[in-house]
Amino acid sequence: MAERPNIESNEPRLIADTGLAARVSTLVEPVLEQTGYRLVRVRVSAADGCTVQVMAERADGSMTVEDCEEISRSLSPVLDVADLIDRAYRLEISSPGLDRPLVRRSDFERGVGHLVKIEMNVPHEGRKRFRGIIESVEGDAARVQRDDTKEGETAEVLLPIEDMSDARLVLTDDLITAAMRRGKQADRDAREARREQRREQRHLRHQPHRPAAQKASNEGE
Repeated sequence: MAERPNIESNEPRLIADTGLAARVSTLVEPVLEQTGYRLVRVRVSAADGCTVQVMAERADGSMTVEDCEEISRSLSPVLDVADLIDRAYRLEISSPGLDRPLVRRSDFERGVGHLVKIEMNVPHEGRKRFRGIIESVEGDAARVQRDDTKEGETAEVLLPIEDMSDARLVLTDDLITAAMRRGKQADRDAREARREQRREQRHLRHQPHRPAAQKASNEGE
């Protein structure tokens, strides 16, 4: 799997929501950005009468239960005032998960080497559904080595991301292993950051203290 790319919180989504979900997205995306999150997607479904699912994450791809609770508190009053949903609904905040939707260029970059399922809005070589390994990202297109080819079909395809209606990683052992490896590295980085903070604090405590009067006298000499 490729190294994790640098991700900007304001990186645009190349695969956008449609219909009512798109109107909800337009409303909630600025609120998320103001509180340090970014929108992955919105889904409005008939589950439990009506469910508005907002999938979000931090710019580094992380998401905790506390983050979901904070987002819910931020979005609930905004959605109530806008009154976009014409019936009672349940607001559901979720993280993307391992088999996440891919909506930004950086999502595809992080997915290089992993299995993906793609549905196209615009057919490519007469097909709308593809499945295979993401080999690379070239501009705003993903190069995929298909594992679902039939006789006479091209195994390697370059698919424009903006022409996709849906793309998501497939949960595999390799994907789980890579996620565990990233988690362990994040833990190591956090421990090292805490150790560095403690070293700086000890250094500051051992700095000699110069009284203000003495400092002023020395500067006047």
